[in-house]
Amino acid sequence: MSSHAYTLSRPQKLYVVCSAIFITALVVAEATASKFFTAFELPFTITLFGQTFDEVIMTAGVIAFPITFIITDLVNEYYGKPGIRFLTYVGMVMIIFEFGILQVAMATPAAGISPVPDAAFDQVFGATGRVIVGSLTAYVLGQLADISLFHRLRRLTHGRHLWLRATGSTFGSQFIDTFVVLTVAFVGQLSFQEILAITLFNYGYKFLIAVVITPLIYAAHWVMDRYLGHETAEALVHRAEAGGASIDAPEAG
Repeated sequence: MSSHAYTLSRPQKLYVVCSAIFITALVVAEATASKFFTAFELPFTITLFGQTFDEVIMTAGVIAFPITFIITDLVNEYYGKPGIRFLTYVGMVMIIFEFGILQVAMATPAAGISPVPDAAFDQVFGATGRVIVGSLTAYVLGQLADISLFHRLRRLTHGRHLWLRATGSTFGSQFIDTFVVLTVAFVGQLSFQEILAITLFNYGYKFLIAVVITPLIYAAHWVMDRYLGHETAEALVHRAEAGGASIDAPEAG
């Protein structure tokens, strides 16, 4: 047996970093999704599904979600379906893990000197629990739809036009994700019309963000290519296009 410690390759290190960023953003998005905020005031009143709005309302979870879009597209690009599916399932387990920890935290009585009393803590994270339950279904459906669309568009464009598969996959998957999360989390608290309207607000935001962050995806792509080296990056992308797991692609030199 070798006495030397196992050394991670650059592709493996990069996958770990991408996974850490993705899961952190995912957990934060789930924990903050129960808060609604006014994105901006409308210059006129609009009516959606019988509900009148003079402001655009979204959940605080949308703040962290753009990060998951970027990482999903990058992992898709370099590690293919096996890499992003594995990360999707790990993310799902972490959502369940987060839910379990929150249940224990809510069941633990607050101390007399606690700046956050039980009622306030439960009001925030009790709602988060419902969000998490809805997210488990929505997250998996949305991610798998995103993965499928990304690789379908990749094949149709013969590996060209990263912007098209990045924004196209997000456009096709996020309505499912947003609608299911809001329906499960807030049914009984909000009317169906309000849920549908907020879904459209959040979906519009997510799609706009997907377009806006496209230059960031290209920039991250360039940084990852430089870190991996041209030969290794090409090997990863080629194996990802072929549908194989490529985390152990050999490094150049």
